[in-house]
Amino acid sequence: MIDVKKLRENPEIFYKAAENRFYGKEYIDRFFELDGKWRENLKRINDLKHEKNIATGEISKKIKDKLDVELIKERVRELNSKIDEMESEQKTIEAERNKAVYAIPNLLHETVPICKGDENNRLVKTWGVAKVFRDDMEEFRKATENRSQYIITEKRPLSHVDLADKLRLVDLERAGKVAGARFYYLKNRLLKLEMALENFAVDFLSERGFSVVEPPYMLNYQSMSGATDMETFRDTLYKIEGEDLYLISTSEHAIASMLRNEILEENELPLRIAGFSPCFRKEAGAHGKDTKGIFRVHQFNKIEQFIFCREEDSWDFLEELLKNSEEIFQKLNIPYRVVNVCSGELGSLAAKKYDIEAWFGSQGKFREVVSASNDTDYQARTLDIRYRTKDGNLTPHTLNSTAIATTRVLVAIMENNQTEDGEGIIVPEALVPYTGFDIISAD
Repeated sequence: MIDVKKLRENPEIFYKAAENRFYGKEYIDRFFELDGKWRENLKRINDLKHEKNIATGEISKKIKDKLDVELIKERVRELNSKIDEMESEQKTIEAERNKAVYAIPNLLHETVPICKGDENNRLVKTWGVAKVFRDDMEEFRKATENRSQYIITEKRPLSHVDLADKLRLVDLERAGKVAGARFYYLKNRLLKLEMALENFAVDFLSERGFSVVEPPYMLNYQSMSGATDMETFRDTLYKIEGEDLYLISTSEHAIASMLRNEILEENELPLRIAGFSPCFRKEAGAHGKDTKGIFRVHQFNKIEQFIFCREEDSWDFLEELLKNSEEIFQKLNIPYRVVNVCSGELGSLAAKKYDIEAWFGSQGKFREVVSASNDTDYQARTLDIRYRTKDGNLTPHTLNSTAIATTRVLVAIMENNQTEDGEGIIVPEALVPYTGFDIISAD
């Protein structure tokens, strides 16, 4: 959540941020309405308590002087009743005010483009030599602003769905029978390739100072709601019936909330953590999109980067996270572009987000494979995470980025590294030490 003190002192910057995100201003208005009531009530409660203290003192004096105190005692009882009533009302106001605060989005970084629609995300850079089917050249040039290298092909690559079926690497039909749409059985060398990706990413991040963890696959409501915007993501999360538990949609939430209600020492920062976990998502807003194959699924594995740091360091760490993710895709030789996500497409937590979008030849477009975000102090403030300094406790900044979401990277490898005859998949050189083979072909 946002810093309430800063909101009271500089409301105009929060109104402007909401406007730039294309949010309504009603939650900010509601906060100030409730905050006014809360402050007025607080003054009245304090005045009543002061009056009660005076009356209590008079009782002691009158008892000492052997005078009648019944009328003053009655007044004290009335004051106690009124104080209890107003404190109960104050708790209700406070709860409503907190709801309004939680709904106010984070402030935006000054470099975020103010617009909405993924098509308006700002291109930052491109990398790699893409194989582009002739009919897709116009779209490719537009998406890269003519900055990227490419090779024109006269034949469109096979889709990963057709290639996986041809090489007997994925069984969607049987997965649909036992679990429904958007599930899959990963088979044979494609499964080994996924495991190679996971081990490669874990080694890569370990070498860069990340502590690797496997988090719980379920979180309680307090932890989940502290780490993400539940109103936005409630329809995406799987709820365990009859339990205060949700299946995680990313290890980011489990890593963020692991330090909930804790105070760190300043010398513990920066704290770099890499989370390895399955991710479970309903994909409720994706009906009709990527219904075939393994690009958009209900369950996949992911290696996530996460950093807790001091405020003054967080923007440098966002660039570090992006650099790590770029290096991974460069080592896998997957062409990509980086975009600065525009304000209307940001979630309420992120002050800025980069997406890495890999080139998918059979689709003739770039698709998101990595998101790297700086949530500044927003997430840690909600989770009540602090760190000690000589000037008092401060709220750390939190950052997160995908390293590898395995199914999407597998699709990118399949579409960029298939052999000319469509009879095999060339394993990226960086993964061969982990797979023990350099090509996947039909049995």
